[in-house]
Amino acid sequence: MTTEQLPGEYWNEFYSEHEQVWSGKPNVLFAEEVSELTPGRALDLGCGEGADAIWLAQRGWSVTAVDISSVALGRAAEHARAAGVGERIEWEQHELGKSFPDGEFDLVSAQFLHSKTELPRDGILRRAAAAVALGGVLLIEGHLGFPPGEHNPHPDIHFPGPDEVIESLALPDGEWETLVSREHERAQVMRDGELVNRRDCTVKLRRR
Repeated sequence: MTTEQLPGEYWNEFYSEHEQVWSGKPNVLFAEEVSELTPGRALDLGCGEGADAIWLAQRGWSVTAVDISSVALGRAAEHARAAGVGERIEWEQHELGKSFPDGEFDLVSAQFLHSKTELPRDGILRRAAAAVALGGVLLIEGHLGFPPGEHNPHPDIHFPGPDEVIESLALPDGEWETLVSREHERAQVMRDGELVNRRDCTVKLRRR
């Protein structure tokens, strides 16, 4: 573990430091990759304050949204009610390395599933793949490093590229189609208002 805090404590403290941590808008690349999919059942892993889940619900998806932080989930549920889509989203609290939502989904999304606490990311993403229904999509977005100018406080934290992500999923031969596997630049407004360029990667797979 890279911090002595328990994961749930770390993330509750993280969200409690500010009334709102994120912009309230969905990840731009997430929206681009999902916009042409037919709405069905979606699973949002690490939903934070709920922007992606709310965006999905507004477009007709039935969403199960998961986070480790009770603070984030409470905030997300309030935002969903204010947006008029609270009934389309089920909020579940999970420490994903220990428990995982039930069911199969037409879309499973893992957006920036990183942590400075212990996080068995490879195992979680394999469970995410197993939760994708036939014909469904697994969408994984990840950072390729810390923000510019931020010292890496934990050299043991690894940011895998797209090929490594796909390999780590250990998918059965012939059962999946790779739709997107790429690295890219992305502009991000930090919490202090500074605009920085991040290098990220996208993996999008369809279960045959």
